[in-house]
Amino acid sequence: MAFAFWLDRPLSLGLMRTELLQKTARLATLKSPKILVLAGSNGPYSHSCVVIGAMLAMPCENGGITVGIELDELLVRDTPFLRRGDVVYLPMELAQYTASRAQYDAAQDGFLLLRHDRALLARLPPDRILGALFCCTLADALDSLAEMALARHDVSPAALMAREYNEEGDRIDNDPAGAMPGLLRHPPRVVPGAQEIAQGYGAALIARFVAAETARGVIVIGGLPTDFSTLALNDILVRAVAGIYTAHGGAFLVLPNRSLYPAADFFNGEDHLARPCQYLHSIAVAEGLAELLHRAVLPPGLAIRRVAASCPSVLAER
Repeated sequence: MAFAFWLDRPLSLGLMRTELLQKTARLATLKSPKILVLAGSNGPYSHSCVVIGAMLAMPCENGGITVGIELDELLVRDTPFLRRGDVVYLPMELAQYTASRAQYDAAQDGFLLLRHDRALLARLPPDRILGALFCCTLADALDSLAEMALARHDVSPAALMAREYNEEGDRIDNDPAGAMPGLLRHPPRVVPGAQEIAQGYGAALIARFVAAETARGVIVIGGLPTDFSTLALNDILVRAVAGIYTAHGGAFLVLPNRSLYPAADFFNGEDHLARPCQYLHSIAVAEGLAELLHRAVLPPGLAIRRVAASCPSVLAER
């Protein structure tokens, strides 16, 4: 009762909720045909709607949300605003496919749903509702009390969000000057097996979304997430991910470099490109989407090209 009606996490979880509500509200205002980029943090960090939308001459919303807001909640929120002819591009992180049902049941957004969105929570599976009811511990209560006290001292989640995201949902604080040191020595992540991908609860959710939305005339295109070029991304794994989309009526975009870049191109982790490389990758994504959509693509503007040209991997080739 305390977590449902009184305790809150306005700074940590509240930031995620503010981000989610802002992006959903903007998506609702866009005219069709439009583009929705949907993923975890790989969406806003490594993809730019400023670039993709302009090159395809379509309104674009970068709907990617950091880990903590689960995919089932995102899809329930976003699908009412998708219309025939709209495009959803999903460069989902590999962990999104392999996520288990137990992970969903224990997700952080259970607290947010229980506290702020019980009507939406009621639309999710029974085990997800039960997980939300048992979301929180004494430690969470102490964190809540601390955050609620801090939030009274003019700490505004909306103001913090304005410094981190633009109006189209792209991350804008990923300046190369602030990149995390040591990424060049960062070991590549462990790649899941093709069977683990195919059998994941997240993969089943995505497959159902692809089938349902393509039946309504929405164009759903999957893609690979950005990662270090040292990642052992084999053909079998790529086919396993692509099959989740193509077997259910969608399409799949594989860039020539498989969305793999040198570690120097990243900001603070595998899924997060620094802004010049975010623009460089988005140019390639826009060109690939245009080909799949049989749509003319406009060249990127001079300002975009100049920023993309400062990506470390581009500079290294000169």
